[in-house]
Amino acid sequence: MNDKVIDIHKLQQYLPHRYPFLLVDRVLDYELGKWIKAVKNVTVNEPFFTGHFPQRPVMPGVLLLEALAQASGVLAFLTTGDDPTSQSIYYFAGIDKARFKRVVEPGDQVILEAEIVRTKRELVKMEGRALVDDVVVCTAAWSCVKKGDDSDS
Repeated sequence: MNDKVIDIHKLQQYLPHRYPFLLVDRVLDYELGKWIKAVKNVTVNEPFFTGHFPQRPVMPGVLLLEALAQASGVLAFLTTGDDPTSQSIYYFAGIDKARFKRVVEPGDQVILEAEIVRTKRELVKMEGRALVDDVVVCTAAWSCVKKGDDSDS
């Protein structure tokens, strides 16, 4: 078994999100300062499906981007060695080049892959993709910024 697997219980130590907005179920692997691979299991019970769309449930693209950002927040905390606290959080700071290739539906398992492109002080620039059955469903570049503790200046 890979010793870098992070289950949902440990993930909740790194992410402040909770149901229904916690969009990462497990970290499969990572390399500090480089990349992370995580998973989001999509079920028909997701609350957004009741309105998006009742006749044909589709996961909103913005939530795919949020899932990628959440995975990258975990990588940022792992890389810096910081303890995530309510006073220290990585926030989604920006998004570029978001592209959606196909819809994500109930029953899909989304693999989230993100890599660090550049780090500058409290800002981390990332890029990545989401895949279902080895098919790319979304690509993007984004940035996260650490706020809290002594980084609020």
